[in-house]
Amino acid sequence: MLSYLAHRAFNLAAALLAASLLVFVVLSVLPGDPAEIMLGVGATPESLAALRKELGLNESPLIRYFDWITGVMHADFGQSMTYGVPVAELVLERLQVTVPLAVMAFVMAVAVALPFGVFAAVNRNRPGDYLVMGFSQLGLAIPNFWFGILLILVFAVQLHWFQAGGFAPWADGWGPALKSLLLPALALALSEAAILSRVVRSATLDVYREDYVRTARAKGLSKTAVLFRHVMRNMLLPVVTIMGLQFAFLIAGAVVVENVFYLPGLGRLILQAIFQRDLVVVQNIILLLAALVVLVNFAVDLAYALIDPRPHGEAHR
Repeated sequence: MLSYLAHRAFNLAAALLAASLLVFVVLSVLPGDPAEIMLGVGATPESLAALRKELGLNESPLIRYFDWITGVMHADFGQSMTYGVPVAELVLERLQVTVPLAVMAFVMAVAVALPFGVFAAVNRNRPGDYLVMGFSQLGLAIPNFWFGILLILVFAVQLHWFQAGGFAPWADGWGPALKSLLLPALALALSEAAILSRVVRSATLDVYREDYVRTARAKGLSKTAVLFRHVMRNMLLPVVTIMGLQFAFLIAGAVVVENVFYLPGLGRLILQAIFQRDLVVVQNIILLLAALVVLVNFAVDLAYALIDPRPHGEAHR
């Protein structure tokens, strides 16, 4: 087990290093001078030169990359060119919106997809199965930003149950804050629930075809006993993988929904930083999102080790 964890940790570190190098190279070759964007077209050559020196833009790419990674390893993410505050402070402030939003959407998606997927599998080729598959197809076809706009029109504009946008600070209480995130979470959860319900249905049907399930049924076990004793645990392997990827996507993919609902989250921050050419903020947020994806995959591997009874070397070949 320790050797397996060490191997996965090494792969995690290598993936993060590769992601950081890719992010730095891509952002370095983008057109435009950050100093000119910050000071405007009327800036003098002297002021531009001074700002480039202050931002370290005159250094070679290798030195800038080394300085950035060294700072990240010491939890120093630099200072925003636009806001004039440490990037870590900006990111922590925005994560207070993005992470709860992703968690709410994830819980909604799982709460809908697991029972619906199992129900569809148990009732294969029956009206219940067709109904669930129709819902999942509809969820896949509707873009989350369009669904978010529809939710605003219905529940905010017509019914006046929710605000059309914005976020109530956590200092005002959990109730108003969670209410601000409910509609955006629904918009994010729709497509994820549709995908996950199909995966759950497929995984459940695959397990039902196994010989040990047929043997359990032949011994006289009821459908309910077979489902909970044999099917549920074994169908979790592919489901856990998709769930892990979905959670990472919900954090990284909240950019559009946060802008639709005008939420001050990580998605709006990175979009504003891109428009303002604030490379320090952009590259650190992208690296953070890459780290979240890698860490989620690592957590999925650990869950595999707990769920799959086979030896780790055999289970992960």
